Amino acid sequence: MARVLVMIPSGEVYDHDCVRWYQYGNVQGNIDHYHNIGDAFVFDSSLKLMNYDKLSDLPIMNPKMEHIDRLREEYDYVILRGSNYVHQHMDWTDAVPVLKRLGLPVVAFGIGAQAPVKGQIELSDATKAVLRVMADSTVSVGVRGAYSAQVLNDIGIQNVRIIGCPTAFRRNDPSMKIALPALDDVRKVGVTVRREVSPTYAQNIERYLTSQRDLIKSMASRFDATLMAQGEVEEKKLVFGTEQQKEEAIAALKANQWASDWFLDETVEKLYRERLFYSDVVADYENLVKSKDLVLGYRLHGNLMALANGVPSIYFTYDSRTAEFAETYQIPSFDVFGDKVFRLEDYWDQSLFDKYNSAWSETYGEMHRFLTENGVDHKMVEGRQRDSDSVRRVA
Repeated sequence: MARVLVMIPSGEVYDHDCVRWYQYGNVQGNIDHYHNIGDAFVFDSSLKLMNYDKLSDLPIMNPKMEHIDRLREEYDYVILRGSNYVHQHMDWTDAVPVLKRLGLPVVAFGIGAQAPVKGQIELSDATKAVLRVMADSTVSVGVRGAYSAQVLNDIGIQNVRIIGCPTAFRRNDPSMKIALPALDDVRKVGVTVRREVSPTYAQNIERYLTSQRDLIKSMASRFDATLMAQGEVEEKKLVFGTEQQKEEAIAALKANQWASDWFLDETVEKLYRERLFYSDVVADYENLVKSKDLVLGYRLHGNLMALANGVPSIYFTYDSRTAEFAETYQIPSFDVFGDKVFRLEDYWDQSLFDKYNSAWSETYGEMHRFLTENGVDHKMVEGRQRDSDSVRRVA
């Protein structure tokens, strides 16, 4: 089986292909550190699609080149887990000289670009250089959707394949489908929460937060709701902290003008104290979503983890990244900045999820083809393929 290097991992690996955050048991040591556990979902899911018997990190910060030379002899290829790498401010440190010295294929596993609210996306010279090294080393570059494919095309990289995200396929079941239960039978609902957001990507922060607040309150009033956080410090303290730290977290939220004005009213504060979930272990999230009848909200990977386990999910789209995922998989989605009011009943329509089932099946086939054509030893059972056998070329 394969010997794999991982570029920019996101967590520590245990039990061969499971991921949790670094030193996850040191709760107090990590409690003031923000990290998006969704990145660990992607890493964990990537490992679950591959066969390998040796795995190690590829250092791209202050590496010793003699060590890179040894890695060339000991490993077969590099994977870069899918994430939002394609932007102006990505810090690649010494990635370009390392990858050129290493000389191994670098498999980009569902990478993506994110459009700013205003103006065109700009890429740093380092980002362009890394992308070109990767594209030159493999048959295809795996991207999450059409927008990311176009951004790469604009810098001359045309050997792209739209594969979505490994998280969607972590169960490796090409026959998986979403079948809606009767809405009256829905009891347990997960609401994925993303309180922190950048005005660079979300065009109206007040609208973003108030709509999220209203969703939380609406779902909690109708169902047995769990609020699913993914790494913000105050939320972590409310789940893991001492009583003093919990009160400090609430005080910090109230002192934050965005949160106090548009998000944390009396009802949401009570729900935050009583129904908030967070974990540094990917498997804990998967076990949680399996227990739900519906998961919906603002977390891209939290929602996708539910869909990957056959649980219905509805996306709330607020930037190009969430919209691109919804487009790739045809996921039923609500535009936070649109002119409609969210009504769950409007989305409880099997025909909407049949579109998702079809798009998911096609993209599963694209992921299978992507891994195969790039020589990745993988576990995916062959599923439905698109009409073309060629790598997507963006006009």
